Amino acid sequence: MCRFAASTVLSWSSGTRTVESENLEMIAEEPLSIRVQGRPYVVIMRTPGDELAHAAGLCLGEGLVREPADIAQMAFCDGSDTNTVTVTLTEDGALRLDQKGDRRAYISQTGCGLCGKELIQDLNTEIRPMADAVPLPIARAAEALSSLHRHQPLRDKTRAAHAAAIHDGTGERLVAAEDVGRHNALDKAIGRLFLDHRLPEAAVVVLSSRISYELVQKAACARIPIIVAISRPTALAVALAESLNMALASRRPGGGLWIYTGVHRFKMD
Repeated sequence: MCRFAASTVLSWSSGTRTVESENLEMIAEEPLSIRVQGRPYVVIMRTPGDELAHAAGLCLGEGLVREPADIAQMAFCDGSDTNTVTVTLTEDGALRLDQKGDRRAYISQTGCGLCGKELIQDLNTEIRPMADAVPLPIARAAEALSSLHRHQPLRDKTRAAHAAAIHDGTGERLVAAEDVGRHNALDKAIGRLFLDHRLPEAAVVVLSSRISYELVQKAACARIPIIVAISRPTALAVALAESLNMALASRRPGGGLWIYTGVHRFKMD
């Protein structure tokens, strides 16, 4: 499956009389159907690639699994050139799926019908607040954010891809992923570390987008306490992060970071 395709477009520049044809690369967007226990679970519009990691990360963010061992089997339906992934859970995972019942209709989707206060209360019943840890040097967080573009080859080609990178407690990058969807990019990055049994090393999520409550939820399920992003968080994201003892920060125009919650997670030297 192709991550991007070429398209011929017309270019125009004010003050000139010439119109030239240019061949530009555009990011691919295709549906991915994720089936759990033999039944359809969700269909996501995403950029092809990293499908198994994507499915694993989504299952973790949805609370269906807690450890890689909770996944009994995960495979493409008809070979790797397909848009359907099937996930078979162990007995514990299947029980969690049944307990969710109709609520499994994707709590992380915007517009789920809950008000902000109800949503935070609901999520806090499933996600426990995070323990304090050794503070991350604030300069490392800022450096991770400013260097994100170096790990965005799809963005360089198409100018249409979001990215998520995950760093450890020293600021070293562990993984990076891109996708047309910001949620998908984070699922892919988390899922790769989850499947590789390296998620406990994760300390910082770096995002190319704004910080919405869904992204805070996904990071919290993965037990990653710090999120830094190009754009600002929503008010609900800040409230949720504060209730979970997480840190949120975004790029400050002119240099530096704005820190919205969890200041104690940064070393300010």
